[in-house]
Order: sequence, then C-alpha cells, then structure tokens
Amino acid sequence: MDIHWFESLDSTQSHLIAQLKSGEISPPICVGASLQTMGRGSRGNEWIGEKGNLFISIAIKRSTLPKDLKLESTSIYLAFLMKEYLCSKGSKIWLKWPNDFYLDRKKIGGVITNLVDDIVIGGIGINLVSAPKNFEKLDIEITPYDLTKGYVELFANLPSWKQIFSNYQIEFENSREFFTHNNNEKIALKRVILCEDGSLECDGQRIFSLR
Repeated sequence: MDIHWFESLDSTQSHLIAQLKSGEISPPICVGASLQTMGRGSRGNEWIGEKGNLFISIAIKRSTLPKDLKLESTSIYLAFLMKEYLCSKGSKIWLKWPNDFYLDRKKIGGVITNLVDDIVIGGIGINLVSAPKNFEKLDIEITPYDLTKGYVELFANLPSWKQIFSNYQIEFENSREFFTHNNNEKIALKRVILCEDGSLECDGQRIFSLR
C-alpha cells in the first residue's frame, strides 16, 4: 500500500475521498499528514491535534477484506489491527467498543469508517506526543510515519475476522464499565451481549459499529 504524506491537511479523510472521486488515486492507498486542522471524529465531533500526533486515512476495496468480515464491523477490524501492532511495540493500548483507543480509562484516539462505492475508507487518529485535557497520549515513542508504515504493511497479509474476534472478545470485557451511543441513546456496555459478528445485542436490539 502506497503512502502519500503531507506536512498539513485540513482532513486526511476529506482529501482522500476527493482524490478517489476525481480518479487521481486508487486503492489501496494511505494518506497521512504531520498536522491536521479540521479532522473528523465520531458522531460529528472534530478530531484536531498537535503536530506529531497520528492523522491517517486508508482506502481499500471491500473485496480485499476478509470474506468473513461484516461491513458493519470494519471499524473494529481496522482499529484492532492498529491496536495489535502498537501492543507488539510495547504499548498497553486497548480497544473500547467499537472504535476508541484507550490507555487505562482515558481515550487516546479512534477510528471512523465510511464506504464510498465499493471502497472502505478508514480514518485513524492517535495522540502520540500530546493530548487535550481529559485525554491521554500513547505510552511508547514512535513517529507518525513509522507507525503508518508498520500499519499499512499489515494489509499485505490480513488475518480473518475470526482470528481478530477471538482476541477482541477477551479484551471486550474492559469495555464493560463504559457506555456507547446508539441513535443518541446512551447504552451501558455492562448490559450488552457481544455477538460473533462484532455487533451488540441489548434488550432485543442489535447495535452495529459502522460509523
């Protein structure tokens, strides 16, 4: 997967989508920036950070993802790949359902996923060197580009969803003391059942993670 790196972008995801739609680039591709000024987080929030933090977006054809991966759980899959890579480097990072990176009880980043035609777009932001109030930064030292390079190399040989889920379902227990949102409703994760496709079941309702 090629990496296109910039000193500054308003949003790596917006830039990537615009380039894809214009036909200037094609998947698989990764766009990264040393500084992002108008990043997007979950539920429409901004994700803006200082220079030296991680701001990347990747584009991959849906057909190249594991056959047993449901589209709705792509954010879990992409996030857990990053989490596993950082853990292999010595970090204590963990993944709160569905797409938030945590150290202990503080968020350090997250993943948002979109679909453009048959292309999956994944935007990833992680506080590597600095964090806003009430957030945390990564517990190991790694440059944004080195982290990006190591991460995209994983896409040459992607594990199945079953392999990812077998590890994730153990880690999910860390999420039990937290909440998630579904259609603006706050749901306690201690009440839910984690299903094998990565969705949650709560009071007879299925909650999926694509966002």
